[in-house]
Amino acid sequence: MTKLSNDPVLVDIDSLGVATVTLNNPDKHNAFDDEIISQLTQVFTDISENEKVRLMVLAANGKSFCAGADLGWMKRMANYSYQENLHDANGLANMLKALNFIPQPTIAKIQGAAFGGAVGLASCCDIVIASEKASFSLSEVKFGLIPATISPYVVSAIGIKAARRYFQTAERFFADKAQQLGLVDEVTTPEALNASVDKMINTLLANGPIAMRQAKQLVFDVAYKNIDQNLISETSKRIAAIRISEEGQEGLGSFFEKRSPNWHKE
Repeated sequence: MTKLSNDPVLVDIDSLGVATVTLNNPDKHNAFDDEIISQLTQVFTDISENEKVRLMVLAANGKSFCAGADLGWMKRMANYSYQENLHDANGLANMLKALNFIPQPTIAKIQGAAFGGAVGLASCCDIVIASEKASFSLSEVKFGLIPATISPYVVSAIGIKAARRYFQTAERFFADKAQQLGLVDEVTTPEALNASVDKMINTLLANGPIAMRQAKQLVFDVAYKNIDQNLISETSKRIAAIRISEEGQEGLGSFFEKRSPNWHKE
């Protein structure tokens, strides 16, 4: 799945099963257009279906993480009909959905500016690690637009109250504030960003790959549900099933035998 170096989206999967997807259009601050969105959708779909991939890192080359929509694309969209705009919007919405529901753990590595749709990309990842120089803005209203397709994921990440403010103000805020809002999980110095991401990768690789997939799906399935007998029964079934699974037996066995499980590779 490795792409050519001049491709706007680079993909690399290493021997440990770590997939790194890199936005590679630094001259345009990694802004995306309809073609890049289509490419990302396919990449995220391929990773989801690849049993050899243990986790994914979403990164970017250059000074900025992603400036959101490409200006040339925005200019074209201004002349589109409603139906053409609807088709375009569905493409972006489907890309975000593909990222959000990747079954493996996902890490966003944010080194610089993340504006507009880029906040959506971060919100769709399980773990966000950012340089203290990273900055964020839900800038759509500055252009007379709204952050519509990214809104389900951003509201989930930062909450309704914060979304009500930042959707309307388009204020620029930095990594420390993003961490307070829940958008960013860890803030590092620029020099420590790579090491912090590597540390998180190693943390995830120590865990059962099937268990992590099921744990992630568990969050989606139980969130905002009433704690009734149906939910209690379903969660009980899930833990019972994974306890007797091959991975569950290996994990428990390795713990009691004081050895590393068979999925743990340095």
